[in-house]
Amino acid sequence: MSELFDAVDALLASRATLPPPAERKRLRSAHGLTIDEVATTLKVRRATVSGWEAGKTEPRPPERDAYARLLDKLAELYPAPAEPAAPVHDAAVVTTFTAVPAPAEARSLSTGPDFQASDMTETENTQTPAPTPVAAAPAAASRPAPTTRPTTSRRPGAKKAVPAAIPAGEIDPRFENGPLAVVDVEDGKVLAYCTGGLVLDVPAKSLPSLVDWTLKEAKLGQPKLSGPGRPAHPLIVLTEAACERYGLPVSLTAEEKDAGRIPEGHKVIKQLVRAEWKLTKRGFGPWARIYRPAKGSDRQCVQLCIPSWNALDARFWGDAAQLPPAELARVLGVYASRVMTPRGSTAVTGLELMTALHPPTHAVRDEETGALRQSETKTPGSLGKNPVDCAPCEAPDGHPLLKDLPRFTVRGPADKLFEEAYDWARPMTDAECTLRYLVGLDVNMAFAAGANGLNVGLGEPTHVKAPAFDPKLPGSWLVDLSHVDLSKVKAGKEWVELDGSLLPSPFTPKGDRPTGPAWYATPTVAYAAELGYDVAPIEAWVRYESGRYLDGWYGRLRDAFLATMADLGVDADLAPADFLAAMDGYKERDPELAIVVSAIKATVKGGLGKLRERPRGEGWRPGERWRALERPTWRPDIRAAVISRTRINLHRKIVKHAAFTGQYPIAILSDCVVYAANGPSPLDFLPYRDGKPLPGGFKLGINPGLVKHEGTQTVLWGEEVREKFNAPTLNLARSIKDGTVTDIDNGE
Repeated sequence: MSELFDAVDALLASRATLPPPAERKRLRSAHGLTIDEVATTLKVRRATVSGWEAGKTEPRPPERDAYARLLDKLAELYPAPAEPAAPVHDAAVVTTFTAVPAPAEARSLSTGPDFQASDMTETENTQTPAPTPVAAAPAAASRPAPTTRPTTSRRPGAKKAVPAAIPAGEIDPRFENGPLAVVDVEDGKVLAYCTGGLVLDVPAKSLPSLVDWTLKEAKLGQPKLSGPGRPAHPLIVLTEAACERYGLPVSLTAEEKDAGRIPEGHKVIKQLVRAEWKLTKRGFGPWARIYRPAKGSDRQCVQLCIPSWNALDARFWGDAAQLPPAELARVLGVYASRVMTPRGSTAVTGLELMTALHPPTHAVRDEETGALRQSETKTPGSLGKNPVDCAPCEAPDGHPLLKDLPRFTVRGPADKLFEEAYDWARPMTDAECTLRYLVGLDVNMAFAAGANGLNVGLGEPTHVKAPAFDPKLPGSWLVDLSHVDLSKVKAGKEWVELDGSLLPSPFTPKGDRPTGPAWYATPTVAYAAELGYDVAPIEAWVRYESGRYLDGWYGRLRDAFLATMADLGVDADLAPADFLAAMDGYKERDPELAIVVSAIKATVKGGLGKLRERPRGEGWRPGERWRALERPTWRPDIRAAVISRTRINLHRKIVKHAAFTGQYPIAILSDCVVYAANGPSPLDFLPYRDGKPLPGGFKLGINPGLVKHEGTQTVLWGEEVREKFNAPTLNLARSIKDGTVTDIDNGE
């Protein structure tokens, strides 16, 4: 009889009820799971799970019942949202006003399309066109004012709305006025400039009351970016006039700049303390966070941004700090909707975006009460909530793991993982000196492209002696790659002969050939094997718990970049000549959106840099722990893997180009490479045929991983500069954009 019961159970499982394909995808995304994680758990290929979510195929036993169980559990955690009922307002007591709604893109609350990273090593093989803008919803006749007084509508001459990312009807009513507001004072009135030209009256007379108003009436904020995450706190930007109004200094003294905050005894801080508000350990600085301890799901926190205190660093935000309030609200609003509400500098925001997309823990439902409670269990695919120590070879100088080393020890390649971007140059050959131009190519968002599809470690490292190299296993490997000869390598499946003396080594930032064993990240060692050479690691620190942690991060930043460039007239599907024409002067078409582009790029590089943040004062001494080490996102191994893969991606293109054309680079700086050519345009030396580029080589386009024209100078200029500074290997990539060389290149 038991056999019959088993057969019945199997029959039921074979017809296990599954939700519609779109709901399957929603549930997976809500919990922050990637397709790869689901596929690994169910022991199927990622393409199989993609087919289930697309409705192209249906799961069969025994995977079907396991898949159904997964979806049932997720449905308990993330029920399908009910259609919101239309609010009913008492016309006798509610003040209404007519206003132009904020552009839906500036208020974008979606996480963007789910990104399916391919297994290709080259990002451009998985191009995704810029998201198609959705028309903004028409303005409503009237709506309740979030303040005690009517608000004003868009000011005359305000910038046009940015195309919407989601229909206005889907905007979260809790945050209907957008993610942030710029507070200014005009003619004695305090006004809050929100995204899309919306302006609110602010009744607050003090900073504590401004915080209260923001939380209770302003309807500012942004929904969570992933299922297990939390909504973003509202951001208030204070102009100089607003600082004066609320008793804050317009600028910081030299001492306050060094400390990064105003003194604890400042009268405004005393006001906040009396009102039972708290500040984080960073105190009241350019990016201040004011909060009360959370009580259950009730979280009260407002973030302040003070541009006159250098909150918006001109290196990354351009002239944003000098913009009028409405224009500044537009710039920050577009950035917030496409990336996330700023949490500090672009570097801090880049790191916070990783955590927002992969929260360390998640809520679970109590089986007895049915209530949701925050679990201490690590969210799958995240880095968890506890920091982990890096491997000794991954530790930067001064790390506590190295405290027992003799003083003044200089660690060499066999002691220290040194994966950095290229800074390489060589003298020009006689043949190159007969050409007329030097043309620079720049890889779009190169480090973001390097993160795309990269398998990184999620947990602690394990030390292994004499391991067999596994290109799918993230880690750091001690291996001798000095035998790799660039004069004969595999390009694809064929061996090709090259002039190795004209190529940089792919294994060192300076392009020097290794002389013995050294530590390398997995992508570097994998590339040595790809070039056709055996690799035999001596030892390794590997991470068996791994995943594509940065895929969602890459996808959101990529979409933000492509959407903003499309608004500037540079689309993802332009022909090469049209692309070059569109890039010419694109920043002048809308300088404010050009600021957003700059900030998005800085978010990529800064976020990756934060993965290995060094001590920042605070009386630190070598061998002691510093604040950043207490973060689970202090992960120098992940940073090294991204940089390694970025450098390898560029070298692979260089090899393909050299094998096909016989042309070699004369200088490389990070993501910029310079070639000598007969003409001033990239099209004068890139081997396009019928509009198609060399497979695996350089391709013009705006997608991350593709290249744009960085600048052109003459060969005569290059020779004169090198002669002037008596530096035959001066890195001309550093000056190719505008030709300005102010001092001897020291590689810094």
